[in-house]
Amino acid sequence: MNKLIKKISYILFMLILISIISFLAIHAAPNSFFAAGELNPNMTKEAIAALKAVYGLDKSLSQQYIDWVINIFSLNFGISFVSGQDVSSEIFKRLPVTLIMNITALIAVFVISLYLGIKAAINYEKKSDYIIRQISLVSFSMPSFYLALLFIIFFSLNLDMFPISGLHSIEPKVGIAYYIDMAWHLVLPVGVMIFVGLGSMIIYVRSLTLEILKSDYYYFALSRGLDKKTLLRYYIIPNLLPPIVTLLGLSLPGLIGGSVILESIFGIEGMGQLFFMSAMSRDYPIIMGTLMITAFLTLLGNMIADLILLRLNPYTKRG
Repeated sequence: MNKLIKKISYILFMLILISIISFLAIHAAPNSFFAAGELNPNMTKEAIAALKAVYGLDKSLSQQYIDWVINIFSLNFGISFVSGQDVSSEIFKRLPVTLIMNITALIAVFVISLYLGIKAAINYEKKSDYIIRQISLVSFSMPSFYLALLFIIFFSLNLDMFPISGLHSIEPKVGIAYYIDMAWHLVLPVGVMIFVGLGSMIIYVRSLTLEILKSDYYYFALSRGLDKKTLLRYYIIPNLLPPIVTLLGLSLPGLIGGSVILESIFGIEGMGQLFFMSAMSRDYPIIMGTLMITAFLTLLGNMIADLILLRLNPYTKRG
């Protein structure tokens, strides 16, 4: 309980720190949403000043930040400059898609890398080890945007297997067909996220497994005549899980950040695409809201990873 309270306090502290840095960085950026209006001869200074007053931009920077922090406690991130819609509704409307993509990719990366990494280590310096290492190196060095374009050209344009972009077909679906259609549209972007995330994880799992295979307790288990399944279940996997869970927690920011590029390429209406479009139009309320939600999810994911690690390894330092 004490550890959980400390973790929650840490999350609150980090969110405040992230909010201050993000707020100052965004307002220090050149140009603004009203820059185009200021260049428009039909837009008077009085009209621009009135718009700034509506959004609270006529106040001092410190007062703007204080007002914004007070509002976010009620999940009120303000009004979008572009659409005029509530920022919270804009974000939470797109959040489920991004979460589905990232959670699916995270689970798949965990399962596939665990299997391939162990298989490569057990077959050290054999053909399967060589093939898996080459796959991991290609994955590690492959940019996500380039792989996304290759997937679109090969699977969508040449083979016509998967849709190029979007979340749904032109013809509306109902019932279970609606979700099947959405899953079909997500195959390529999630596939890119999985393949790009496998490289470093496979290498890491393989390295850890090789250390376990050289350990004294593993040789002792071998001397007792235990079969491969027992060795894998009770000696290899339990010792692999704690460091892998830690690494998965640390890889969350990369996965969420990668979805910004992929959602823009595949035309998926998620948080990543929303952030990209808002950054291009200098829509400060949505940028700040997206940053804070992303930071919260990342910190929450790290806390969950720590709690899982504590569950897997009861001897982890408490307090």
